[in-house]
Amino acid sequence: MDLRQTVKSYAKVQIVRQVMQLLPNFSLENLIRLVSLGERLVDDHRFKQYARGLREKFEQRHPAVLLARDIIQRLSPNCRNKLIENLFINAFLLGTDRRNKLRNREGYRPPLLFVISPTMRCNLHCPGCYAGEYQQDFGLSFETVDRILTEAKELGIYFVTVSGGEVFIRPDIIDLWGKHNDMYFQVYTNGTLIDQDMAKRLEKLGNVAPMISVEGFEKETDARRGKGVYKKIMAAMDNLREHGVVFGASITETRENIELIASDELVDMLIEKGAMVIWYFQYIPIGRKPAVHLIPTPEQRDGLRRRLRHLRSTKPIFIGDFWNDGPYVGGCIAAGREYFHINANGDVEPCVFAHFAVDNIKDKSLKDVLNSDFFKSIRKQQPYRENLLTPCMIIDKPKVLRKAVLDSGAHPTHPGAETIITELADFLDNYSQQYHAIADRVWETEYRKRTSTGEKDDEQRQKVGETASVSYASV
Repeated sequence: MDLRQTVKSYAKVQIVRQVMQLLPNFSLENLIRLVSLGERLVDDHRFKQYARGLREKFEQRHPAVLLARDIIQRLSPNCRNKLIENLFINAFLLGTDRRNKLRNREGYRPPLLFVISPTMRCNLHCPGCYAGEYQQDFGLSFETVDRILTEAKELGIYFVTVSGGEVFIRPDIIDLWGKHNDMYFQVYTNGTLIDQDMAKRLEKLGNVAPMISVEGFEKETDARRGKGVYKKIMAAMDNLREHGVVFGASITETRENIELIASDELVDMLIEKGAMVIWYFQYIPIGRKPAVHLIPTPEQRDGLRRRLRHLRSTKPIFIGDFWNDGPYVGGCIAAGREYFHINANGDVEPCVFAHFAVDNIKDKSLKDVLNSDFFKSIRKQQPYRENLLTPCMIIDKPKVLRKAVLDSGAHPTHPGAETIITELADFLDNYSQQYHAIADRVWETEYRKRTSTGEKDDEQRQKVGETASVSYASV
């Protein structure tokens, strides 16, 4: 980084830290001041859009104000400061500057984040889990994960999602998070191992946000995860809230539960428990015995899109929908465009739901695997359609994944992974056609009109897959 950029980055950080001192004295004016500052400081057009959308919501007295108040008042000082220092300053501000510089110098911009699964071992055995097909004794060593995280920061990546397997089975994972205390970790977990002692340790770290898997209420959760799991999950949430730790919920949507998981009752319960985030993931038929009957119908998928839009405008919680939010992230983000997955064997996959690889992180650097022909062939096609409501190369444009695997010689990373491009090919082609019939109509009537009134260069940005037409914050 040249001297001018170093001085500029240093000045940004000092300004943000000074404004952070206002946060304990919560006021709407201070919130707007902080977000307006972020809007001016970030150079990346996407984050400017995000900040602008959030500022407008605050000015409109959107429920996001209540969420921001909770972040400021309910989090422990350490967790609040790490959220801002590691996620906002390091990942979004300084990290983006570094990633953009690499793009200008080398022609490729590293992603904002990636997912890593240090272990596939788990203390539960939930049917339909995408991780359940991997060999359970696979695991990345402490030294390997440490190297990956170090290389990530060199590329400007300070935000990492940790999955599995059940991450908290590994006793050394806390040491990794502590060693890399300038990064921010979002951790998917079943929550059963988060007792008072673990919650206290997470508060001391400050840079870890657990996302706890739920299926609904006690009946639905215990039916899939085992008797007594729901009560353990509720206790974990209580422990995290008591210690002021950021946490959220992760929900897999299926044909059978799609109404319950987006109900006022469930969302309100999670808010009352202290969750600040809910992630919705559509069930994807992976493995040797794919349960295609659990895939939400095209009508259900669109219904969830509309329902979550309503919840976002009325509930003080951040809601992410991994499939329906294509318009807000510029389409598919896989293959290193904005994220990728490293599994417990070290195989580097384009997506946590696309279990194919050509490289292994044990043999190559992070920079090298991001520039594989496999990943580049996928990124070159993104977004796969102008309609960003159909972003996925697995269920919306399945021929993209098939061709990329065939052309690159990518191998399945576990037995049965290939079924999604072989046995299920006809089913997924038919599914995508049915969903396109709905999504294309919605795109024309609801989204195209919005994007046509945006910035002049938005259309070009969509073509290269670098931004969204609107931000999460503006939904």
